[in-house]
Amino acid sequence: MIKAATKRSILRWIHLVLAIPILGYIYSPFAELPNYAAVTRFVFAPVIMLAGYWMWRGYVFAIVGVAVWLGAYRLSGIGAAILGQVALFIAWKIWLVIRARQGK
Repeated sequence: MIKAATKRSILRWIHLVLAIPILGYIYSPFAELPNYAAVTRFVFAPVIMLAGYWMWRGYVFAIVGVAVWLGAYRLSGIGAAILGQVALFIAWKIWLVIRARQGK
């Protein structure tokens, strides 16, 4: 089995290395943006989100977070995707509060 520190290190490097193409996308000339748009939106950003959420809250939250992002973005655009992430964080916080109250 892989150690937790090794897994964290791998996820951190994935998170950092895949941020490089997004920086290229942000700072590239406007005429070249359509060449990178689909790959950035549907590959690099979700994988970065997956690695970040996985490090933060675990693989279940990571999978749910990326599924919400991709589904909302594909169906309704960036506004719905951001709103979906906000709703996910609010639901997570509510779940934590309910769980803490039940433990008392």
